Amino acid sequence: MHIVLGATGHVGSAVAETLLGDGENVTVVTRDEGKSKHWKDKGAQIAIADVHDVETLRTVLQGGKRLFLLNPPALPDTDTVAEERKSMLSIVSALAGSGIEKIVALSTYGAQAGDGIGDLGVLFEMEQELAKINIPTTVVRAAYYMSNWDGFLESAQKDGQIFTLYPADFKLPMVSPENIGQFAAQLLKEPIEKTGLYHIEGPAQYSPGEVAEAFSKVLGKEVETIVIPREEWVSALTNMGFSQKAGESMAAMTAVTLDEKYETTGERVKGETTINDYITQLVRTSG
Repeated sequence: MHIVLGATGHVGSAVAETLLGDGENVTVVTRDEGKSKHWKDKGAQIAIADVHDVETLRTVLQGGKRLFLLNPPALPDTDTVAEERKSMLSIVSALAGSGIEKIVALSTYGAQAGDGIGDLGVLFEMEQELAKINIPTTVVRAAYYMSNWDGFLESAQKDGQIFTLYPADFKLPMVSPENIGQFAAQLLKEPIEKTGLYHIEGPAQYSPGEVAEAFSKVLGKEVETIVIPREEWVSALTNMGFSQKAGESMAAMTAVTLDEKYETTGERVKGETTINDYITQLVRTSG
């Protein structure tokens, strides 16, 4: 039995969909019972649990052998680092005595030690915590999600604009959540003793300007890139609904990427989805 955390999100749903399509037994963990019918109809088992409830989560984990671990993102109006560290430590605690035999954990490009750098710091801590326990673990560090552009579909359609903290011509590795999920599902089916560190990105690197061009092409109208200057990052984020701490963490995390202060050790994997493919599908799906 494969257990999937985060199956109601982009990546986790792709993991579950891929495993089910391969005829595997899957338990989807969710805290929202209202979202369970979709997965029941697809043949998955459902477990209702909050990741902060260590004992309940451990009981759920005892029903499976392999786990896809995705630390749930915190709401942006909270202290995201504190909330995500809390959920990560709860999940790790629940693994003790769970009987899980193999873990595939989702991390991020640029994961590194440090406070106040958002996911980069929390997910690096997660990697370190998992290394301490006696369960074979494969870590997948994913590039910038193409789905981060989903929120700009409306402004692209209505105003012909997308917004970015990066320079319009700054190219960075991006990857579709579906490609991440498909790859993680493959890793879950590998022999227990086979582990490793992987980096996954798309077939090429893309700039915000190229994202705007992709929107322009599929929408049939000009879409421009509005670049937010570095000195305005935090204020812009708080105006968008981020808490002060979350805005500062996001700004610091963006700076790490922009200044390229990270390494990509381990094996690098290329997904097939291009940014044009992704934006085209996003617009079509939105109707």
